[in-house]
Amino acid sequence: MQVIRTVEELKQIYGDVSEASVAKVTQALTAEYRQMIELSPFVALATVGPEGLDCSPRGDRGAVIRVKDEKTLAMPDWRGNNRVDSLVNIVRDPRVALMFLIPGSNTAMRVNGKAVVSVEPDLLRSFEMELKHPRSVILISIDEVYFQCARAVMRADLWNPAVQIDPKNLPTPGDLLKAAKADFDKETYDREWPARAVKTMW
Repeated sequence: MQVIRTVEELKQIYGDVSEASVAKVTQALTAEYRQMIELSPFVALATVGPEGLDCSPRGDRGAVIRVKDEKTLAMPDWRGNNRVDSLVNIVRDPRVALMFLIPGSNTAMRVNGKAVVSVEPDLLRSFEMELKHPRSVILISIDEVYFQCARAVMRADLWNPAVQIDPKNLPTPGDLLKAAKADFDKETYDREWPARAVKTMW
């Protein structure tokens, strides 16, 4: 097996980056980058800790992240499975990476920066949803922001309803859990999960 071992070997295969690939990177939000991020209801949050890497999906009604200023983003930590892998990583290593998707757009937005976990009461209250508040808010200081080449989303044809997978052709969450733990009660889990999700969304 031929394996690339050095940066020089990579550059021999891929060559130099284009001018646009470098020019698009800024150290703060432009008005246009801000507009893109404020229209995104979904972001993947990547963190790093002593045990390794983690990437967590985050979604919200409307904008998934609030823009506080050109260098600062705020993301509420809504209800989940309480593993808090991302938060555990952030309190030990502040480095984060984010990738935003905007339904209907082939352009993804990316942010690299550093984060802290805030429990400031006024900040928590500012994210009230259906009379509930997040237990914490992730504050991200931007190091760099840029848009991603659209080819990946175009190749995936991500927003085309004609190629979406029918959930009936996929394992259910209960199936996935039973595959990991043989004695898991998948029928009860799948039956109760939809109602539980609605009640614990925020």
